[in-house]
Amino acid sequence: MSWNDLEGKDLISVKDWTKEELDILLRVAGDLKSRYYSGEELDILENDTFMMLFFNSSTRTRQSFEAGMSQLGGHSQFLAPETMRISLDREPGGGESIKDTTKVMGRYSEGIGVRLLEDKVDYYGQGTEILYEMGKYSTVPIINMASDIYHPCQSMTDIMTMQEKVGALRGKKIAVTWAYSPWVRSWGSIQSNILTSALFGMDVNLAHPEGYELDPDVLDLTEENAKKSGGSFTVTNEMDEAIKEADIVYPRNWMSPDRYEIGREKEIEMAGKHKDWKYTKKRQEELTDPGYLLHCMPVDRGNEVEDEIMDDPELSFVYDQAENRLHLQKALMALTMGGSF
Repeated sequence: MSWNDLEGKDLISVKDWTKEELDILLRVAGDLKSRYYSGEELDILENDTFMMLFFNSSTRTRQSFEAGMSQLGGHSQFLAPETMRISLDREPGGGESIKDTTKVMGRYSEGIGVRLLEDKVDYYGQGTEILYEMGKYSTVPIINMASDIYHPCQSMTDIMTMQEKVGALRGKKIAVTWAYSPWVRSWGSIQSNILTSALFGMDVNLAHPEGYELDPDVLDLTEENAKKSGGSFTVTNEMDEAIKEADIVYPRNWMSPDRYEIGREKEIEMAGKHKDWKYTKKRQEELTDPGYLLHCMPVDRGNEVEDEIMDDPELSFVYDQAENRLHLQKALMALTMGGSF
């Protein structure tokens, strides 16, 4: 397979790409990171435009995509749906259709990124359905900048970071654990992480209190990925069991499956019953091996993880992981948007 074979390809979920294609993405990301630190000026996407449609706000996603396009010689355009006439309502009169909006955006750009999470849709999975619908109509690649089911840019960044830090991932143990926070966050980053970690041969332990189960289809696919790669996948309701002898610990809050029915305030009340689900220095020292910290950010310090771990330069991968979003997404845009290397 050639790098050029990825031109025009959507990335909505890692399940849509082969392992070989994902490995190419990682190699190009590493190459672009090296060229960045060598001070090389690049024009890989000179005069190209990447449209960024943000139904939901972000902390790092907009920053990293915008900086990435600038470093590749192109331009990114931030689009807020509330300033447009696009409508997610399929009924006549609700606004411009997804089909029409997507087709026209493709005439103006070489790539389209979309961020669409649960607070902007009516039911779980609708956000991802809309991304696939856009992919059907688009003449340029659609990149998922976080949906209600998946966050592939984040999970591939996780893989890139872990490979840099601990080497080959086959046989390494990652504990992905629910952690207390009143922030009530989406499933996409967590679900994409377990899918991708299993695909790369890791032993994946998922832990959460009862009542915080994830998407059964994603869990089934994670199990399939583990079998194909020689890794493993286990689910437990005990945090300490999950992180025992873990090379890497990923403590992050996520919402319950009832989020759409019970609302945010009830979710906060439920989470408050599990404040002991926290990655502490004591747990790191007594249970993990060595328990490096992975987190997609933002980190709820003092709730999800103690500052002592977060600020430990030997244990915390978090800032390097955040930086790697830049390099991974540069590679993704360059490959899918037909960059000239």
